[in-house]
Amino acid sequence: MAFFRALETQRPTDHRLFTDPYAANFLDTGLKVATRMSGLPGLGGMIWSIVHEKALGAMSSGIARTKYIDDLLRRAVLQGSDQVVILGAGFDTRAHRLTFLGQVPVIEVDHPDTSKFKVGKLAGASRLNANTRYLTIDFNMENLDDRLNAGAIDTSKRTAFVWEGVTNYLTPEAVQATFRSMGRFPSGSSVIFTYIHKDVLNPATTFDGIEEIRSRLDRAGEHWTFGFNPDELPEYLGRLDLELLEDKGAADYRDAYMPDRPQWHRGYEFYRVACARRMDASISSGEHSH
Repeated sequence: MAFFRALETQRPTDHRLFTDPYAANFLDTGLKVATRMSGLPGLGGMIWSIVHEKALGAMSSGIARTKYIDDLLRRAVLQGSDQVVILGAGFDTRAHRLTFLGQVPVIEVDHPDTSKFKVGKLAGASRLNANTRYLTIDFNMENLDDRLNAGAIDTSKRTAFVWEGVTNYLTPEAVQATFRSMGRFPSGSSVIFTYIHKDVLNPATTFDGIEEIRSRLDRAGEHWTFGFNPDELPEYLGRLDLELLEDKGAADYRDAYMPDRPQWHRGYEFYRVACARRMDASISSGEHSH
């Protein structure tokens, strides 16, 4: 994802969806060279084509969803969220590149190793958001409640959660426990999260380019373990006092944000972005009683 964001940043200012001056900090030498070359006339399209074919649809989906999540987060802040929590932050740089977060407290929660590596890479970068704090957690081994009980996050504030690229690596129990932890925050709090279509977990199910993606995951020693059926998501969230506001797949957000790049609109259709809002307890209890 950092490579994809770095490539997008090399596009002309009036043709890019966002600017991420920090993404290249996380790249190895080869990817840094490829990123710089992509900004040269004639080479950009060639590099995009190579990356697109190697992981069909991953780049265009990743870039479009980055912009989509940026916009959802902006809306949450404008509607009154006065704290942002980024779960499984990885190399997410929203705390530093999104100007509307300049005065908003941001808390990044991630695995200790990833968090340490990230902070080290960004230590020398300028214009970092001084309001950002880093907490560590392993979502499959620990519960977000552990950090809340320790007072590490202010549960009295209306909070916008960003949970990108994580749920598909967790157990069903870990996913549900995290959603339940969000119930400790005020009504109007929201969560923006990604998930994969549950059918991807069935080896017999085919999506465009899925075999190559599965091979890449196997070679990396990674495995997708969890997904949702989009039709079942509203009811699932409702039981956790969350109201589904939006749920879009890669085809939807590519069409919305990349209408000028139709040649990359193929692959990764199983990847989705959803946004849900914490309901008032009295309202949700009344709904559940009917």
